[in-house]
Amino acid sequence: MENQEIKQDIRALSLPSLKEAFVSMGEKPFRAQQVYEWLWKKSARSFESMSNLSKELRAQLEQHYVINAVSIQSYQKSKDRTIKNGFRLADGNLVEGVLIPNTDRMTACVSSQVGCSLTCKFCATGYMDRKRNLNADEIYDQVVLLNEQSTSFYDRPLTNIVYMGMGEPLLNYANVLQSIDRITAEDGLNMSYKRITVSTAGIAKMIRKLGEDEVKFNLALSLHAANDAKRNEIMPINESNTLEALADALKYYYEKTQNPVTYEYIIFSGVNDEIEDARELVEFCAHIPCKVNIIEYNPIALADFINAKEDKVESFADYLRRNGVITNIRRSRGKDIDAACGQLAIKERAPKAND
Repeated sequence: MENQEIKQDIRALSLPSLKEAFVSMGEKPFRAQQVYEWLWKKSARSFESMSNLSKELRAQLEQHYVINAVSIQSYQKSKDRTIKNGFRLADGNLVEGVLIPNTDRMTACVSSQVGCSLTCKFCATGYMDRKRNLNADEIYDQVVLLNEQSTSFYDRPLTNIVYMGMGEPLLNYANVLQSIDRITAEDGLNMSYKRITVSTAGIAKMIRKLGEDEVKFNLALSLHAANDAKRNEIMPINESNTLEALADALKYYYEKTQNPVTYEYIIFSGVNDEIEDARELVEFCAHIPCKVNIIEYNPIALADFINAKEDKVESFADYLRRNGVITNIRRSRGKDIDAACGQLAIKERAPKAND
């Protein structure tokens, strides 16, 4: 029996590479441009849908290439209109994405890895193994699907994208930046860089690399404590990326990009909810222009963390504001639908691709 040809992922090819491939197939280079537009501007999920190509060319593409399209396996809709999705990848793995509607914006929260190699104690994904990085097209597909969902359910397109789903984006650096390139490109989804935020648990050398690359999108740091001992307990990554190392990297990042940074801070009861914790946070905020988002915790069964009481949260936020720190309190969304990162994937363990 002859070996079947292993089809190449066509979306892994750049436009110049695609043009070369088309010329070698005896096709005109402009055909490659047409296919590229179908893939990235029109978000085609099959070669058959590329209606301005000949049947013969579509058959040839089908023979040699594959579009590893992501699909929605399941979704849950919250009373607050948040929609949590389980996205099935072509290899059978499952990742998550969330559509978060607000009065002034529609936000897509997307994943960058299958699982996560970091072990943040409060995060459901932190209790999963990292299986692999997502390709740029798999991240892009999540945005496309969430935009379709936003239009279908709420008659409004996406306005914002946050890389705050499963995985650590800066440990999948090349694919994350390539996905942002496709999302922002004129021959892609043509969204503004300023509408995109990448959230990191804090990988100092990669924050520096963002500065070196002079990225245009927004950066958020999941901080949760401005004290090394406490942050080590909550986020073991801090042991190799101390607050001092992060501060140095953030200064370099700001010097290169002039982009303020957002610090995400969950106030856990009995952990990081005292005024002394707020004072330490004010000191950390002095390094570069920034703001703080205090985030209400979405509890998970695997961890013992609970939210600080409302009066503590308000006192904490008030202290920050009185000391000149721009501070917002973000209420948790989708409490009734497993919307904390990783919860749905833990419940719906992904079967193998041939199951």
